[in-house]
Amino acid sequence: MRIEIWSDVVCPWCYIGKRHLEQALAAFPHRDHVEIEYRSFELDPGAPQVPVESTVESLAKKFGTDVAGARELMARADGAAAAAGLHFHHADTPHARTVDAHRLLHLAKAAGRQAELKEALLAAYFSRGESMGDHDVLRRVAVETGLDPVRVDQVLSSDEYADAVAVDIAKARAYGAGGVPFYVVDERYGLSGAQPTEVFAQVLDRAWADQHPVLEVVGGAGADACGPDGCAI
Repeated sequence: MRIEIWSDVVCPWCYIGKRHLEQALAAFPHRDHVEIEYRSFELDPGAPQVPVESTVESLAKKFGTDVAGARELMARADGAAAAAGLHFHHADTPHARTVDAHRLLHLAKAAGRQAELKEALLAAYFSRGESMGDHDVLRRVAVETGLDPVRVDQVLSSDEYADAVAVDIAKARAYGAGGVPFYVVDERYGLSGAQPTEVFAQVLDRAWADQHPVLEVVGGAGADACGPDGCAI
């Protein structure tokens, strides 16, 4: 089973949804047969590379409120995060473009470390309030995750994997995804938003049943038949 997840490293509901999916997978008896691939999606491709405001200031501007009002808006996600075992501290984090973080996630995919880097980047932003536009932060987190420092520097000093990021975003648009998180299971089932754990569990069971249908025996057990001990004649 393959699950593709479109998300951004500064999306609170993406982190919350990640935890909900992980809880469903923990109870899924076929977890070892599930492959997860993270796809790129930029919530704000127009954000500056060098930040000029904080996350809460950016949200206040976006929703036409003041900083206090934006903090109240963020409180809803903070509460949902706490219920999922997460603790957010990102309101005052610099608001920056995330394309470089996504490019590193493609490098991590090639190195077989994508899941580890995804979690590490989310934790850096939401738990520690570190900027996802700061190359020093990105480099440290990537190297701590196990990526080759030389390759990390090569990616950050170039536009390597920018085309892969663009392809991911285009595919999300083709699926009709206007926001994230967005999940596609076996290219058959799509889920939008941080769905509850039980919804993920239902989709996992359904997708598995599609691949491994159970034979329905009809006609009853009373008909004549031969068995390992011979035939009753």
